[in-house]
Amino acid sequence: MGEPVVLDATGLKCPLPVLKARKAMRDLPAGGVLRVLATDPGAVKDFEHFCTTTGHQLLATHEAEGVLAFDIRKRPSDSPPSSPLSP
Repeated sequence: MGEPVVLDATGLKCPLPVLKARKAMRDLPAGGVLRVLATDPGAVKDFEHFCTTTGHQLLATHEAEGVLAFDIRKRPSDSPPSSPLSP
């Protein structure tokens, strides 16, 4: 795949970065990568949970100058989301 699609959610507080990411993921093809930029420190846990519950893959998380970046690969369209309760 090419460059990731970038979603700038800087300045937004929970739950807005995740809600905007969820909407942006709908427009990505399966296997596409979304890079979310956020400044809310709670976004780290929020995106970990988002990926666990949706089946998307959190590829990387990094921080530079107070901006967090999350690279998320959209799950294949034929893969059901994983259940956080499954063994």
